[in-house]
Amino acid sequence: MSRRQTLLRYNQALHDLRIAHSKTGCLFSISLVLLGVGLDYGMYPGHLKEFFAARLLIAGLTLLILLAILSKRGQPHVRSLTFLWLALPQMMIGWMIAVTDGSASIYFVGLQLAFFGGSMIIPVNHLEGLGYGLFTDIVYSLACYFHPGGIQDSGQFMSNLLFLSFAAVISAGAAYFTELGRMRMFSLQEQVAAQNDALQKTNTALAEVKGQLIQREKMAALGTLSAGLLHEVNNPVNYSLMAINMALTDPAAAQSAELKESLTDAHEGMQRVQNIVSDLKTFAYQKPGVDSQRMFLLEKAIQSALRLTSFDLKGIEVDLALPQDTHVMGDEPAIIGVLINLLSNAAQALHRAGREQPRISLRGEHRGGRLWLAVRDNGTGIAPENIGRVLEPFFTTRDVGAGLGLGLSVSYGIIQRHGGLLSVTSEFGAWTEFSFDLATPQP
Repeated sequence: MSRRQTLLRYNQALHDLRIAHSKTGCLFSISLVLLGVGLDYGMYPGHLKEFFAARLLIAGLTLLILLAILSKRGQPHVRSLTFLWLALPQMMIGWMIAVTDGSASIYFVGLQLAFFGGSMIIPVNHLEGLGYGLFTDIVYSLACYFHPGGIQDSGQFMSNLLFLSFAAVISAGAAYFTELGRMRMFSLQEQVAAQNDALQKTNTALAEVKGQLIQREKMAALGTLSAGLLHEVNNPVNYSLMAINMALTDPAAAQSAELKESLTDAHEGMQRVQNIVSDLKTFAYQKPGVDSQRMFLLEKAIQSALRLTSFDLKGIEVDLALPQDTHVMGDEPAIIGVLINLLSNAAQALHRAGREQPRISLRGEHRGGRLWLAVRDNGTGIAPENIGRVLEPFFTTRDVGAGLGLGLSVSYGIIQRHGGLLSVTSEFGAWTEFSFDLATPQP
């Protein structure tokens, strides 16, 4: 943040502080002005009525200023309004000095107390403090000058004037150091706020990383569980295939076309189950960091992902356009996971769009020693305001409970770990394309 911005924020904070203190100060001033009737009664009972009327007038004017400060139109002028209500008691006390004993009036003390009270309540800088003190000196001088007897005791007058001047200098000095302290305090508050913002961002990032780690741990645990289950499933599948093959060689099957057709369908179904089990075993035995850069066929990984998402892809045309050689280097189970995520997201987008001819195309080509693959669907597309966020952890446009929003961010991390980049382009309402690239074996 620039120094100019900091200064603007400080001035705004000081403005708000003036408003709060000025409202309190107005109420405090009104109370003291009215309570001063007791002093009038004890010191100058002969002026009680006129002093009481003056106090009511000053209290009423201060109340009007308070109402102005409370209004939206008055708040921009709070500085001027504050010094106006500060001046009112001073002028009233000055008039009381003039009509009583002049330089010998005991109300000189009231003038000084009012000055100190105003300086302490209202946040002023040293120049404003000096100005307020000079104004008080002028009020006292004029009060003594316009006293019917004039300045009768010049020594006392000068002593009192010096006391007021000393008070002004002390107030200005105190205001200077108070202002420095206030500015330092504000600077510290700004630093603490900035550090809190940075800490909040760090905590958010850590929470996102924690979420990803939890998700990966869940996937690893699911993979371990699936591996054991698939091993158990594979055995009866093999037994069933052997039994069906034996049944197909039986003479009864050759004599009955209906029986042979049923056994053939069962054989094809069990082979499909065997293929799915094989694909799941490849995906389930994922071991991050172990053989993560072995060679495999990307086309085979794509076929596995298509079989594993076949339920989601029902009714969707899938076009595949790949180069002749699809050998790549990497972690095959992890790449299958990425492809499953991209195909599932594309299928969901197509189901939401309700296209007459839903289609997903996968096309690959060699670019600079790497194999590039793009997965495009003609679904709903991505809104412009979301295109920059789809790869962020926990960002999702699905309904609550339909997903954590981690799939794409985890996929992004997997491709990044392979030295590639998962990117997205889209035309809202028309299509979406995710693409990534993998290293190819070098001769």
